[in-house]
Amino acid sequence: MNNEWNKAKADIQKNGKAVVSIFLLAALLVLGKTSFYTVEPDEEAIVIRFGKYIGTYPPGLHFKLPFNIDKAIRVKTKRVLQEEFGFRTANVNTRRTTYSSDRFDDESLILTGDLNVADVEWVVQYQISDPFKYLFQTSDPISNIRDVSESIMRRVVGDRLVTEVLTTGRVEIANQAEVLMQDVLDKYDMGVKIVSVKLQDVNPPEVVKKSFNEVNEAKQEQEKMINQAERAYNEVIFEANGKAEKVINQAEGFSQALINRAKGDASRFTQMLVEYRRAPSITKRRIYLETMEDIFKEMKDITIVDSRVKGLLPVFGKDLTGGQSGK
Repeated sequence: MNNEWNKAKADIQKNGKAVVSIFLLAALLVLGKTSFYTVEPDEEAIVIRFGKYIGTYPPGLHFKLPFNIDKAIRVKTKRVLQEEFGFRTANVNTRRTTYSSDRFDDESLILTGDLNVADVEWVVQYQISDPFKYLFQTSDPISNIRDVSESIMRRVVGDRLVTEVLTTGRVEIANQAEVLMQDVLDKYDMGVKIVSVKLQDVNPPEVVKKSFNEVNEAKQEQEKMINQAERAYNEVIFEANGKAEKVINQAEGFSQALINRAKGDASRFTQMLVEYRRAPSITKRRIYLETMEDIFKEMKDITIVDSRVKGLLPVFGKDLTGGQSGK
């Protein structure tokens, strides 16, 4: 009987230790699970202790007080978020994005500065720059961003003519709206940074779209004809300017050649004058001989004989007295 009692007592002690071990292991697991948390690379974490803000922590593994004493709220601060106005996109699958067929005229129809209406669709892309402000500075940050965006876009579009909004002013409108939106959100201190504002599509309202397209096509044709005329004009002008420049350059070259030749002749005459003053008779005779040489060098069939020579025979079969000979 005692042996059985001792055996039962040992089994109870053994089972008790096993239960305690299991309990301690479970407690350790719960403690570890509630004491550590991981922040993904595109996130930051806000830690709240009994409702009080403790700090903001970057990506990685972090420790906090267990059993929900500390509460970690993860916020996608590195991801670019997007709000759409006048349209909605729906992801059909991972490869394709489609536009919603529903109309959002209450968002997209905007009055322009010349009292016309434009159908403006745009996208606002933003990032969360301060997760604490984003979560606790306002109760509905997305709604605030949308309200600010609509207000600013109506203000910017309302300062312009409808033709400017529909054609050349789209980039300027987007840039100005981005700056003004950031100013307002900074005043609200929401912890939001505007990345970009893009006008997705700008059209006239459906009821006047056909007429507007006809007018726009006529203006484009006008611009085309003007560009063609300007191109032809430029071709003629450039060709005429090129020819005029060529004639001017030729005239300037000819003028410079004459000037250089005149300077050379004057220099040669000056040198000859110096030699003449040194030896007048010799210089005079040399000049005479050089001049006569130049003159007779251009003549053909001329024979010069001394007038004192008598009884000359005909030279080369020609009569010396027939006007073909000279003295």
